This record gives sequence, C-alpha cells and structure tokens, in this order.
Amino acid sequence: MGMFSFIKEAGQKLFGSKEVEDAAATAAADATAQARLDTLNAQAASSIATYIETQQLGISGLDVAFDGASGTVTVQGEAPSQEASEKVALCCGNVSGVQSVSNLLAVSAPADESQYHDVVRGDTLSAIAKTYYGNAAKYPVIFEANKPMLSHPDKIYPGQKLRIPPAA
Repeated sequence: MGMFSFIKEAGQKLFGSKEVEDAAATAAADATAQARLDTLNAQAASSIATYIETQQLGISGLDVAFDGASGTVTVQGEAPSQEASEKVALCCGNVSGVQSVSNLLAVSAPADESQYHDVVRGDTLSAIAKTYYGNAAKYPVIFEANKPMLSHPDKIYPGQKLRIPPAA
C-alpha cells in the first residue's frame, strides 16, 4: 500500500514520544542510549500493535516496528480487505509521535484505494463530505469508514487523517 505521512504532534498518546525522541538524539554517540532507544522503540511498537488489535480489524500475523529516530511505523501481516489495511495505516499514523507509516500489509481482497483528508481547524464531516462527494448529507459514509477510530461524528481534530472511501 505504501508510505503515508502524518502530523507527528497529533493523535493518540500511546507512548512517551518525547522520551523516544530524546533517546534517538543521543543514540548515535552512546551505546547505552542506543540500548535505551531499542527498548523504547519496542515498547512503542507493542503499544501501537495493541491499539490496532483493539480495533478488531481481522489482521493476521500482525508485526509492528517503530523507529523513534524517524518517527516511522512499519506494519506487516495480512489484512482481510483493503478497508482493514487502510484503517491499520490510520491507526498507526494517528498516534502522537508518528510521522510516517510504511504499510506493507498483504490484502486478501484487494479493492480500490481510498483518498485521505488531513483535518484542519474548522473542518466538519459534513464539509468534508461536500468536498469529496458533493453532498454534505453523506458525512455518515466518512464516519463509518473511520470507525472504530472515530467514536462520534463531531469528534475530529486538526492534524487527524481521515479515510475517504470511493463514492458508491
């Protein structure tokens, strides 16, 4: 599926991203700091994997790696659908401290890929639906496409990346 960019400071706070950044900054010159960075990267990857699993997207063989130096998550395994694969990328990217996601998931049932929208201040799902579908009343399509990461249509925030499925 490829590489996706995200706003590093936005999203769920699943791990101490500042602590990982600090360790990454000193790791090149200090073996002890490198060992600490490796531990923090593994903890961050585990936290992200747990978050993905709680979304119950049906991913098998899930493997998550995190590189604190670049803020990159790499995710591998097999997704049952294109939708599940895209939701995994969003789960990873909408985490504070993550700057990019390398989605290497194999997809059992490939389909057309979705578009993505970066939420800015003042955005609403209705306005986003009007932009992509020409009809503000289609906001439930976007809401459903981003569940379970979204719990309510009014709870979107600047910096969040949303999945916009192809118009049906």
